[in-house]
Amino acid sequence: MAELNQAPAQSGGRTSKKLSTRVDLTAMVDLAFLLVTFFMLTTRLSKPVAQRLAMPVDGEPAPVAASHTVTLCLGKNDQLVYYRGTLDSPIDAPEVVGFSKNGLRQALMAEAEKIRQLNKPMIVVVKPGEHSVYSNLVNTIDELNITHVPIYAVADISAKDIELLKQKEIF
Repeated sequence: MAELNQAPAQSGGRTSKKLSTRVDLTAMVDLAFLLVTFFMLTTRLSKPVAQRLAMPVDGEPAPVAASHTVTLCLGKNDQLVYYRGTLDSPIDAPEVVGFSKNGLRQALMAEAEKIRQLNKPMIVVVKPGEHSVYSNLVNTIDELNITHVPIYAVADISAKDIELLKQKEIF
């Protein structure tokens, strides 16, 4: 908005200058809206990141060597039991760990080191129990990605695994 400055009033031969204390901010507001519009149009919003999920192929499952398979059975109270091999003849005895950095992550790294000596990729089977919570499954998959486990699957928990959880008192 433009403003007209009037000539100062003269009184008795003296001229007194009264300066306007009002600041015109119209140009500043226009500039602010132009900048907001510019940044809105040029800024790229972050795209949501989705995790890749490989679905199994129909048909009979291929046999997998037990020597490089680790099974994680998720239980209650933010705990899980893991073992390498089969439950009937485990290569490593079943152990209970939590979801802390020193729990599941350390266990996965230790098992990966043992399997790496066999020159085979580590395969992890995640079996959530009835009393495990969804966030524990998500945390488990996050830990698998952090520790760079190449192959993993989520499977239904078997009756033998439920008995193991009951023995360890986390079912």
